[in-house]
Amino acid sequence: MRNERTEAPDNTAVRCALWRALHVRVDAAPHVLEDEVGLRLVDPGDDWPQRPDMDPGATRAFRAAMVARARFVEDLVAEQAERGVTQYVILGAGLDTFAQRRPELAARLRLFEVDQPGTQAFKRRRLAELGYGVPAWLRLVPVDFEAGESWWERLTAAGFDPHRPAVVVSTGVSMYLTEDAITATLRRIAGLAPGSTLAMSFLLPAELLEAADRPGLRMSQEGARASGTPFVSFYAPRDMLALAREAGLGNARHVPGAVLAERYFADRTDGLRPSSGEDFLVATV
Repeated sequence: MRNERTEAPDNTAVRCALWRALHVRVDAAPHVLEDEVGLRLVDPGDDWPQRPDMDPGATRAFRAAMVARARFVEDLVAEQAERGVTQYVILGAGLDTFAQRRPELAARLRLFEVDQPGTQAFKRRRLAELGYGVPAWLRLVPVDFEAGESWWERLTAAGFDPHRPAVVVSTGVSMYLTEDAITATLRRIAGLAPGSTLAMSFLLPAELLEAADRPGLRMSQEGARASGTPFVSFYAPRDMLALAREAGLGNARHVPGAVLAERYFADRTDGLRPSSGEDFLVATV
């Protein structure tokens, strides 16, 4: 019998899904990412735009950052698929909707979504209810981190082949992890097959943010702490690069959020820009 109490998505996953939908609803075209599938998964009721954390003005820069990082990842996956990579792993997948929005690309891959059991159970049920289902090439991989389960063991048990190249992505996760946990993940990625790629987002310390974005970071920190999932890791880019290289990822580079802003928002006439504070580590094996 299903455990309804624990079958629920993480609050952060819900918020990100709704912000992606809000981008489509309130921001001018062209949209950086077209994603209302997450909204359908969450099914929050008609009054969801009235939630305080969905205020169109107050959340403008945050939702821009959410769609920018999602678009960056999807462009990277498409590029690697063209090069013949056939495995894609999303660590902390939440309510990611790549498989439902880009089935023509996703079906060329073996896609593994790794997350907590409650989020995975909720998503599996909603995919069935909405008619998407879980195709053979999509593997939902529940990992009970609180019980000490190993994501690597669950991933390989789900059919991941460590001897074939893969794209491994982790966005919006590292700030919740200790440095030991991040290092362990980086070392695991460094041991993947040659031709593999990692893209991992990380938060900058407040002093490296643009002044206008510091209150937003404080608000996010307070919200995370109140939810029982406090931010524990912030990195200057040089420190994140050092961590990656020490873990064996010699071909590591820093992609600033400003690069994503230029790539996806430069020609907009409405002034929409992502907030600063979240950058990417991109590394190849």
